[in-house]
Amino acid sequence: MPNKNTIHKILNYLIAAVWLANGLFCKLLNFVPRHQQIVARILGSEHAIFFTRVIGFSEILMAIWILSSIKSRLCAIVQILVVLTMNTIEFFLAHDLLLFGRINLLIAIIFVAVVYYNEFVVHKK
Repeated sequence: MPNKNTIHKILNYLIAAVWLANGLFCKLLNFVPRHQQIVARILGSEHAIFFTRVIGFSEILMAIWILSSIKSRLCAIVQILVVLTMNTIEFFLAHDLLLFGRINLLIAIIFVAVVYYNEFVVHKK
């Protein structure tokens, strides 16, 4: 069985991959136009392209922050707050545009649990 350090590194790579894929492919490259529609629904269609790109770029920065391991606890807390906030807003304002509808919130909670487990249980200092 892998040790805690190995598990932490693997989970870090997987978590960073989620942020990178969502930021780069779904938002910046617009491979999943639904993301821009969600942003338009929440922030208005006149600036949806701009805000979708800003969000995508921010998600790429999050992936880099995760991989850097700089202030990893703060990074985990920011991830948890961002994911829960974003998914709660989407749950109420754009659930019909989400891949799994309102179940997306459950998936977000599982993702948050993985982030928490990785940083505060596996990587316990």
